[in-house]
Amino acid sequence: MKNNRLKFSLSRNLQILMLMLTVFFSSCATQKEIPADRIDATLELAAEQYKYMANQLPKDGSFPKTYYSEEDRFETSGSEWWVSGFYPGTLLYLYEETSDPELLEEAERILEDLEKEQYNTSTHDLGFMMFDSFGNANILDPQERYDEILMNSAKSLATRFDEEVGAIRSWDSNDNSFLVIIDNMMNLELLIWATEHSGDDRYRDIAITHANTTMEHHFRPDNSTYHVINYNENTGEVKEKRTAQGAADESAWARGQAWGLYGFTEMYRKTKDEKYLDQAVKIAEFMLNHPNMPADNIPYWDFNAPNIPDALRDSSAGAIMASALLELSEYVDESKKEKYFTAAETALNTLMSPEYLAEEGTNGGFILKHGVGHLPENSEVDVPLTYGDYYFVEALKRYQEQ
Repeated sequence: MKNNRLKFSLSRNLQILMLMLTVFFSSCATQKEIPADRIDATLELAAEQYKYMANQLPKDGSFPKTYYSEEDRFETSGSEWWVSGFYPGTLLYLYEETSDPELLEEAERILEDLEKEQYNTSTHDLGFMMFDSFGNANILDPQERYDEILMNSAKSLATRFDEEVGAIRSWDSNDNSFLVIIDNMMNLELLIWATEHSGDDRYRDIAITHANTTMEHHFRPDNSTYHVINYNENTGEVKEKRTAQGAADESAWARGQAWGLYGFTEMYRKTKDEKYLDQAVKIAEFMLNHPNMPADNIPYWDFNAPNIPDALRDSSAGAIMASALLELSEYVDESKKEKYFTAAETALNTLMSPEYLAEEGTNGGFILKHGVGHLPENSEVDVPLTYGDYYFVEALKRYQEQ
């Protein structure tokens, strides 16, 4: 009888312990407002859109950039353009979610056209171009060939680093100017991967030095970022702080803020250096607390655009921000975790609404509407953007996984 009572007591205690653990982990789990079936339906729609796009895309080495619906005009680029990696990257993300072989077949086809860019030393955007494409392919199906392509890409990118300036050159110039844009933070993960893969610390050291230089010179006291810093390539001194795609030199171009948020979050993931986490939090707080941030969390194309509230929104900035905030929410304390997750959720809810989400068979096959590429040059204004789609799908995936 005593043994039976003991067994009952142990069994009862185990049940209580299991219940307590269940309650504990349930309380730690993020409460989601977007139903899983809505996420699944959006990803299925995205997959159908990209199959539709694949049928419209010329099979001549062309990569999708945007689509002008009023003119029914599909705009493409060659593999050397900075956005070339997003199309195969999005196809691979969607294949991972849907297992649709048509998506994988198209991704493999376009990767062959992109492969030669591993030797391109004329661009700082090889992270965008090669890591968001071949990097994703290598995760899905690890191959020595992909490793080689990525290593060659990192070697090419490293040639643009200058020790005197402490940064990777973005745009080339004809004088002693050394131009660095905030976007370049997005290309550092390729370099850190190269060190992890090869054991050569040089690549990681370049990434860290570039990030540190960016922290020192790109940010204003309110934690907004300049778009472009012009250094003297001979001395490393700052010559000029300005914009190219923003509304003004002292304005906060929305996608630039999102690049910084994403890039420093990524640097924290790869290094665990708290200063990068602190920088990411500062940028997030600037964006989310800004009086010109709309309640639906899709930013105006520039936080200081002169015609707010009638200024255009930028869905690509909203998608990048949402993806970055979902990751950042994993690294911060509980109060900020909820704030950042909820903010990303709000942005995703908005992007999944009819205002931003294209209907099947429309929008040239792109997923999101209302992106703003380069408004000062009247280029890609209020149109779909291939990188907007990429980070939107990535954000949906991250939301599912949290």
